[in-house]
Amino acid sequence: MNTLHAISPIDGRYRGKVESLAAYFSEGALIRYRVRVEIEYFIALAHQLGFSKEMEDASMQERLRDIYRHFTDADAQEIKEIEKTTNHDVKAVEYFLKRHFDAMGLSQYKEFIHFGLTSQDINNTSVPLSMRECHEQVLLPYYEKIAGLVEERAQEWKDIAMLAHTHGQPASPTTLGKEFEVMAYRLRRQIAMLKAIPFSAKFGGATGNMNAHLVAYPDVDWRQFANRFVGEQLGLERLQYTTQIENYDNMAAYFDACKRINVILIDLCRDIWTYISMNYFKQRIKAGEVGSSAMPHKVNPIDFENAEGNLGLANAIFEHLSHKLPISRMQRDLTDSTVSRNIGVPIAHTIISLASIEKGMGKLLLNEQALYDDLENNWAVVAEAIQTILRSVGFPNPYEALKALTRTNSKVTAETIADFVEHLDVADEVKARIKQITPHNYVGYKL
Repeated sequence: MNTLHAISPIDGRYRGKVESLAAYFSEGALIRYRVRVEIEYFIALAHQLGFSKEMEDASMQERLRDIYRHFTDADAQEIKEIEKTTNHDVKAVEYFLKRHFDAMGLSQYKEFIHFGLTSQDINNTSVPLSMRECHEQVLLPYYEKIAGLVEERAQEWKDIAMLAHTHGQPASPTTLGKEFEVMAYRLRRQIAMLKAIPFSAKFGGATGNMNAHLVAYPDVDWRQFANRFVGEQLGLERLQYTTQIENYDNMAAYFDACKRINVILIDLCRDIWTYISMNYFKQRIKAGEVGSSAMPHKVNPIDFENAEGNLGLANAIFEHLSHKLPISRMQRDLTDSTVSRNIGVPIAHTIISLASIEKGMGKLLLNEQALYDDLENNWAVVAEAIQTILRSVGFPNPYEALKALTRTNSKVTAETIADFVEHLDVADEVKARIKQITPHNYVGYKL
């Protein structure tokens, strides 16, 4: 498909940024994961029921695994053609594999494909498997990369004093590095929580009780088998009690964790956007790029705006997924099926955002003079420091004295403060301490 004709910008304008996600969340990828689960289940079942030795050596198992290892678009298309007849996507995978078994001389075993299972045993293992592998290979490394970039800026700018703003008003100074460290710290904590969430799966037959397995082979411990298969072969955590579909609680927790990380990134983008508007940062200009179609002087902070917009989209969909998926009427309804096909959408918008943040961070140029001037023009912010020292030495009503000073003078300057200190009825040692304070050094702990 030509990207110019894509309905979604994910597959159109931004295809280049999110193409790697096709390996996890495209229709072809979902089909491939289903084939993979079916084959691994058959191999595990063959060992459990004792007919694996009839297939002789391990080479037959590897030949079976090659079906999904070397899965092609043509294979996926063949399954889609079968689906036109079955009108059931998972059943189409079963029939596809039966054709392969016939061709491989395994016809006598083909009824053990999808043995005792319902389609959700395949879907509810395939989807979390794709999520886990995307998490490990794409999303988590990118989250950690962005957190690392923020941490690098925090260390780089740890000594850069900056006027703080609370309620939009000048406030006690801080350092630019410390403010970036706040974001890095928040990201690290939430990423750790994201990493702690297990990828769980449902695998228990039509209504979760392994009815068909147990009636066919009552002497087998099918719960133990299912736990071992899901845990060892697929690397997922099997949910012990489910209906026909998985409970989706851990998946909802994962989406909520992504949402919290994205909220922090929105906060970061808005702060950097504001610092750019205050001239604390300039942006590297790339030859040939246009900042505004009408105003030649402008270099717009488009990377952070793009990131903020896409993070908002991602979170809106994450919110729906985490709210909807854990709810199902009695033992099963189909509302989760169409919704879960969109799991890749908020992840894609998140990846687009991370790419924009990475690009934007790489363009930031610190304008130290602007930060210096802002502090120099706001000597009133040392009032907190002065009144606190005065409190410590027992000076009467220091807060009120500084309040009067800062509110009756239209412009508090270094001279205004110096004159105020000189006329204080305190020891010379105290005056000397106060005179050392400036908006540039009253920053508290830096990092």
